[in-house]
Amino acid sequence: MAFQWRFLALASLLIAALSVAGTARAAEPQVPVLWDAKERLPKPDLSALPRLRFLTTTDFPPFNFLDGSGKLSGFHIDLARAICAELGIVDKCQIQALPWAELEGALQKGEGEAIIAGIAATAESRSTYAFSRSYLQFPARFVTQKSKDLTEPVFDKLRGKRVGVLAGSAHERMLRDYFNTVQIVPFDRPEELYADLKAGKLDAAFGDGMRLAFWLGGSDAAGCCRFAGGPYLAPEYLGSGMAIATRADDPALAAAFDYALQEISMKGTFAEFYLRYFPVSFF
Repeated sequence: MAFQWRFLALASLLIAALSVAGTARAAEPQVPVLWDAKERLPKPDLSALPRLRFLTTTDFPPFNFLDGSGKLSGFHIDLARAICAELGIVDKCQIQALPWAELEGALQKGEGEAIIAGIAATAESRSTYAFSRSYLQFPARFVTQKSKDLTEPVFDKLRGKRVGVLAGSAHERMLRDYFNTVQIVPFDRPEELYADLKAGKLDAAFGDGMRLAFWLGGSDAAGCCRFAGGPYLAPEYLGSGMAIATRADDPALAAAFDYALQEISMKGTFAEFYLRYFPVSFF
C-alpha cells in the first residue's frame, strides 16, 4: 500500500511538472510557464500611486548584482522594469538596493512599496507580507553522464543505482520519499558530489535544478553530463518558488503584480529574461 501511494504521488508530481514545463519536451531550452493563458486577470489602475519603489539586494546573482561597471543588474532588475512598463507607470518606477537584513524594515517604514529579492512565501512570512503569485519555481532534477540513457519513467530504471545527493537537504528527503528504490549516496559538499558524478562513481545526482544547471554550463563539468528525467516540482519539500512581497495591508498591489507578471509571461518577455540569465534551462 505504501509503495502504491509513493508511485501515485510520484506520477502526480511528474504530470504537474511536465504541464508547467511546456508541451514540447523535445524543444530546448525549456522555459517555465506558470500562468494559465485562459485566465484573464483584471488590469489594475495605478494612476493614483505616487511611486513604485522595488527593494532588492546586490548579492544574489544572477537575480540581483552589480555588474562590472557597478550598475545594478540581474533577472529581478529586468523583471521589475518590465512590470512597471506593463502597469503603465515607468515614470514612477524606482529600484533601490539594500542589505538583506534591512529589506523588511525599509518596506514597513514606507521606504519602498515592494521587495523583489527572493523572500519565500511561507505561512510565517504571510503574516508580514502580501505576495504576488509565484513567477519562478525551482524543480528538483536528476543529472547523469551523457553516455547513460535515463528517460521517464525513471523510478524502476534507477532501482539499486547509486544516486548522489547533498546530505540533510530537502532534496535528500524528497529522494528518500519518492525514489526509495535507489542507493542513496549522501555528500557534504556539492563539489564532491559533482566530482564523483563526473568520474563515473555515481549513476546519477539529484538536487536543485538551478544549481545543477549552472554546474552543467560551467567549465568544471566540461560537458560531461546532462539533465535526465523530470523536472519535479514539490512545494512541500522545495517551497512555492519566488514571489514579490508587499506590505500585508497592500494586497491590491500584489494583485497588480499578478496582472503584470501574467502579461510578461504571455508576451514572451519572461522567456527572454529567463534565457538571458539561465542559458542552461533547469526545466
